[in-house]
Amino acid sequence: MAFDFDMIQRVYDGFGERVEAARQVVGHPLTLSEKILYAHLTIGNAVKALNRGKDYVDFAPDRVAMQDATAQMALLQFMQAGRSKVAVPSTVHCDHLIQAEVGATQDLENANNKNREVYAFLSSVSDKYGIGFWKPGAGIIHQVVIENYAFPGGLMIGTDSHTPNAGGLGMIAIGVGGADACDVMAGLPWELKMPKLIGIKLVGKLSGWASAKDIILRVAGILTVKGGTGCIVEYFGEGADSLSATGKGTICNMGAEIGATTSIFAYDEKMGDYLRATNRADVAEAANAVRQHLRSDDEVYADPASYYDQVIEINLSELEPHINGPYTPDLAWPLSKFAQAVKENGWPEKLDVGLIGSCTNSSYEDMTRAASIARQAISKNLKTHSEYTVTPGSELVRFTTERDGLLDTFEKIGGVVLANACGPCIGQWARHIDDPTRQNSIITSFNRNFAKRNDGLATTHAFVASPELVTAMSIAGSLTFNPMTDKLTSESGEEVMLDEPEGIELPVNGFAVDDAGYQAPAEDGSGVQIVVSPTSDRLQLLESFKAWEGTDLLGLKLLIKAKGKCTTDHISMAGPWLKYRGHLDNISNNMLIGAVNFFNEKTNTVKNQLSGEFGEVPATQRAYKAAGIGSIVVGDENYGEGSSREHAAMEPRFLGVRAILVKSFARIHETNLKKQGMLALTFADPDDYDDIREDDTIDILGLTEFSPNGQLTIRLNHADGSSEEFQVNHTYNETQIEWFKAGSALNLIKQKQNA
Repeated sequence: MAFDFDMIQRVYDGFGERVEAARQVVGHPLTLSEKILYAHLTIGNAVKALNRGKDYVDFAPDRVAMQDATAQMALLQFMQAGRSKVAVPSTVHCDHLIQAEVGATQDLENANNKNREVYAFLSSVSDKYGIGFWKPGAGIIHQVVIENYAFPGGLMIGTDSHTPNAGGLGMIAIGVGGADACDVMAGLPWELKMPKLIGIKLVGKLSGWASAKDIILRVAGILTVKGGTGCIVEYFGEGADSLSATGKGTICNMGAEIGATTSIFAYDEKMGDYLRATNRADVAEAANAVRQHLRSDDEVYADPASYYDQVIEINLSELEPHINGPYTPDLAWPLSKFAQAVKENGWPEKLDVGLIGSCTNSSYEDMTRAASIARQAISKNLKTHSEYTVTPGSELVRFTTERDGLLDTFEKIGGVVLANACGPCIGQWARHIDDPTRQNSIITSFNRNFAKRNDGLATTHAFVASPELVTAMSIAGSLTFNPMTDKLTSESGEEVMLDEPEGIELPVNGFAVDDAGYQAPAEDGSGVQIVVSPTSDRLQLLESFKAWEGTDLLGLKLLIKAKGKCTTDHISMAGPWLKYRGHLDNISNNMLIGAVNFFNEKTNTVKNQLSGEFGEVPATQRAYKAAGIGSIVVGDENYGEGSSREHAAMEPRFLGVRAILVKSFARIHETNLKKQGMLALTFADPDDYDDIREDDTIDILGLTEFSPNGQLTIRLNHADGSSEEFQVNHTYNETQIEWFKAGSALNLIKQKQNA
């Protein structure tokens, strides 16, 4: 039986009634996304239609998932909530802290030694509060979730931006910060602005070198990194039904790169097949019983333009393989045009490393398609000209692919099999490179390719493609190789071409595993002790943030005016900093060190207005904090895109930054800032960004009348004695304003419990 099947059955038992109630108040046929959202309203049956993009709504998620890097802060917060057990099924997955260096066995051993204190903390907290714990080596959170927990029609939140991977099984799964997870685990409603809907109709069928990965690479090119912001992307059409469940998961996973709230596919036979293959026939049977509610209404599919806010159509029969990058996941190149782009832009043609796997592309089907190319290298006597790594997504996939000879095939072409973990995808890669200053190129089947993302090197040009295309290009050793048209020379001097990849959707002999890596929580956790050493440099118990002082904020110093792309990687880097994810003071030393200072075009170098000298961003902010002076950060468009890490919001809050003022926010980061009691503001006129000077002292006026839909005023006090004012916007509702006044959402929870 599946995990938490009783909960799943309860969802299905009430699903039809809730959908019908929603249909009545909305007054028209419903999309799949609307059905699921209305079926998960905290109030129960819908009593009014909800306005997309306007109304804040309270939802009741079915479950919570957390990866180890974000779980530390989420659980440190939950420990303050006063509950003896989580209110909904929840899990922790140890996947982020394992560094790829040598190979799976040694790397996992090293991780267990280095992170022993953190793993023990997460294990004991999980034990105490009724949380399922997936040990190091069990796999990447999103692959483990789709194999064990995702179910059609469910609603899940997860403390990782690629949580939408579960949309491959028809679930609305949304990435959030740890404070949101804490609320839901504490039994509180989860608030979300009712998303807009983008419908993507897939017609035709994939063939040859084209794969599910190419669909989302194409979509990213169409919508860009912020085109999906505030929206759920819903895929439909005969092309959608033809894709495997894990192929659908790949598309939903990388939907995070277009800023989408989440992405989803309707329930179909492919999902049922996957559920049965992963020992969840009970879920498949239960889903079949409510099948009509797990797809959009027929009228929606017949006239999508009337029900979605935007409709895009893609013909899979005509879709070319794509390669996206460098430096941004939405720079999309059809394979036929990529070689020319490489030459015209002067990107290094030599391919140093090809990397396959990750949470985005590590399914059995992905591995078989890549292995079919690797086998050709062996049979056609081809030498692999690039380094090549393989990251299985879970122990279930790793064990099964080893049994079926796939891992042996990869190793025969020189591939290194890494641990079942995130590894190079998130910067946990001890890369071996002859000269770190050398311009170089890598290609991955990952999801994100911002500068320094994979190896910390600004000189690395990272490109994203399907696992089979990554494998082919690793064999060739060149970014200009097109396997659809170009020949390779074998070791015997013969010219050969690679045949089209072949994949197996589900293992013929079924999935198998000796030890999946799951640890069930204690039946009674009341006796479990959680110990955090006061001298630890990895873990630190939290102290409450101070409440708002009840006045306007005057005399704030400009900490940094960030120029251009400023992702959560720029605000709070991963890589070597991951070890401090449970220690707010220590990890705050990476705050904004990757952001580009508008005034000098440098990173981690800003002017300290107290001394007049230039210094590192965290050190400068600590100087302001020591002097009792608040500060403000100014940013550009889509500030905080990328990972869901709430550390990017908690670090500025901890160090005394009072407000973030930008042209526009990425959804998760804006919510994280609000949860931590920060002011998240946007320019009413984006051109006012240009008026902010390096020596400005800034006032925020109107806070004593802070209200939804109102504006606040920014007053710039320039060093030359002049000043100017302009209006700024915000999206705070009444509850979120209370978070600000209390000092954080968690403070408000504690106030209400103690009332």
